Amino acid sequence: MFEMARDYCQFNTQYEVIGGYLSPVGDAYKKAGLASAHHRINMCQLAVQDASTWIMVDAWEPLQSDYQPTARVLDRFDHELNEVHGGIQVGGQKRRIHVALLAGADLIQTMSTPGVWSAQDLDHILNHYGAFIIERAGTDIDDALASLQQWKDNIHVIPQLIQNDISSTKVRLFLKREMSVQYLIPHPVVQYIEENDLYGDDGVSSAHEKEGKGKAVALPERSGSAT
Repeated sequence: MFEMARDYCQFNTQYEVIGGYLSPVGDAYKKAGLASAHHRINMCQLAVQDASTWIMVDAWEPLQSDYQPTARVLDRFDHELNEVHGGIQVGGQKRRIHVALLAGADLIQTMSTPGVWSAQDLDHILNHYGAFIIERAGTDIDDALASLQQWKDNIHVIPQLIQNDISSTKVRLFLKREMSVQYLIPHPVVQYIEENDLYGDDGVSSAHEKEGKGKAVALPERSGSAT
């Protein structure tokens, strides 16, 4: 997802991606079968530690005792990057970093479903931050976007030039059936799942759960004033 988003930004926008963050949901999310925050943080770190120099794991959200809405998580990224760290140095000047939400098409479907997101949070996310949405096979993005037209200029749909319909649901199903998931998820994550017996009859899932929420990508504008 992150690599596709970076390519999209490079060729289709005025943004330059300088970093990406995986932010797993906390235990208070109460999703059935979700592994503990400790395991999910570890697996996210294993997934990126040798594979990327710019994708990172932020453990603030999963370590909170209360559920953190996506809008609040994005606000924290914005505060830490721009207020605490002062943005980014570009050409001898400090510029603000624009934070955006990166998610799969299934998430945008929930945003278009009445009652799932608060109207205030939805407007704050899509109006202030914007979203980059990766296409997913079987998801009707046009239908999902129909009720989000007021934010259409801030929603970037990224086509999958090479189709990939791997999902956490399919990975869990393979594991429960004792089928191989090699090459579907990073090998260190496969080893961690096996060593910690995270998939079994109780249906406990791993940190490779592709939670759309809380995934953020930091984007400074290439030219003009940064937002």
